[in-house]
Amino acid sequence: MTIDKKSIEEKVLGSLEQLRPFLNADGGDMELVEIKDDATVVVRLLGACSDCSMSMMTLKAGLEEAVKKVAPEVKAVVALNMPETV
Repeated sequence: MTIDKKSIEEKVLGSLEQLRPFLNADGGDMELVEIKDDATVVVRLLGACSDCSMSMMTLKAGLEEAVKKVAPEVKAVVALNMPETV
């Protein structure tokens, strides 16, 4: 199965933009790193998100849920700097 990485990237960036005000309010942020061939989205946690105890919930219940709503072909969203998710 070939995935449309450009389409997924646009949807992920849109989801990040919707989530960004909430992340910024707590001193954090996320950036898209890559879309893997298996439809896994890789992000990097920035600022307060990189060491917040709630980052896993924000990643899975926030960003991953929002991304899968608009791009159901996405398998998972993982963070480079959260080793337990990679």
